[in-house]
Amino acid sequence: MSSFLDVLKNLAQQTGFASLTWKHYIMILFAFIFMYLAIAKGFEPLLLVPISFGMFLVNMFPSIIQEGGLLHYFYKLDEWSILPSLIFMGVGAMTDFGPLIANPASFLLGAAAQFGIYSAYFLAFLMGFNGKEAAAISIIGGADGPTSIFLAGKLGMGGTLMGPIAVAAYSYMSLVPVIQPPIMKLLTTEKERKIKMAQLRPVTKLEKILFPIIVTLVVVLILPTTAPLVGMLMLGNLFRECGVVKQLTETASNAMMYIVVILLGTSVGASTSAEAFLKVSTLKIVLLGLIAFSFGTAAGVLFGKLMCLVTKGKVNPLIGSAGVSAVPMAARVSQKVGAEADPTNFLLMNAMGPNVAGVIGTAVAAGTFLAIFGVS
Repeated sequence: MSSFLDVLKNLAQQTGFASLTWKHYIMILFAFIFMYLAIAKGFEPLLLVPISFGMFLVNMFPSIIQEGGLLHYFYKLDEWSILPSLIFMGVGAMTDFGPLIANPASFLLGAAAQFGIYSAYFLAFLMGFNGKEAAAISIIGGADGPTSIFLAGKLGMGGTLMGPIAVAAYSYMSLVPVIQPPIMKLLTTEKERKIKMAQLRPVTKLEKILFPIIVTLVVVLILPTTAPLVGMLMLGNLFRECGVVKQLTETASNAMMYIVVILLGTSVGASTSAEAFLKVSTLKIVLLGLIAFSFGTAAGVLFGKLMCLVTKGKVNPLIGSAGVSAVPMAARVSQKVGAEADPTNFLLMNAMGPNVAGVIGTAVAAGTFLAIFGVS
């Protein structure tokens, strides 16, 4: 009889319930909330579904992320910056840079929106983070998950802060339609929101082919640390625009992109074990990310107002909010808020210029931090 009880006891100790604590149950609840937002509300489901399930899985079976576990090897691809760089290639293959080429002034709006990153960097010091930690956290302000993971991995945050940083970055990416409109409306008048912008000039095929080559040449020569992100972004765009590698374009923008999103999302979710995530530092990271994203949106809109003043009403300030890196969602939000003021207003193509510039600007910000800390 005692041996039978021992068998039952050993069996009970092998179940997941034996190792779960109240912290694990809280994280499982968070996972269900993310699943709800993704499935029921449609907030970036391609990202939040794998992230939430990875979070759910690791808090029931922690060893899955430990060395030898399945997701450990997925997570290594994050730390080695492979998956974020491949995501950038896919983004480049999917994105038309024509609006940015047609209106180079959009670069200024994209640059202005990076203010949130640098403001959060200094605020992080006040909250007790060191230089590398502050840099890794501040990049959340670009609303760019892959860049956040890339920088955190390069700065050695893989075992400590990468999980909270990545989850915060992807959460704010998905919440762009919720967070940005109140800021945009607060900083603009109804008259400004109704401004109609001129149609962009047609961009030639030669311009579109030369653009990724020239941007890579200029940016990588000035900041070699940006090569993995900017180089892959522009390679993907060159696939798209050169017109002779249709198969590579389709693969980079579809099959490869979706495979990488599965691996990246699941491994990011799996980095949020209760032990690593439920800390005071996580709350600080979430708060700093919100501040950075809000400041970036506000800076873009305010610079848009300045351009509106200089051009005597030819620039709708709303497109400045698209200077964050969430492509194309931020541009769609600019279009939506403008259409609410005037249903005949069409800002999407004009907003895509700052939006694409924001992708480049966030990558440059990440490269700048790597250069500051001497990380190649």
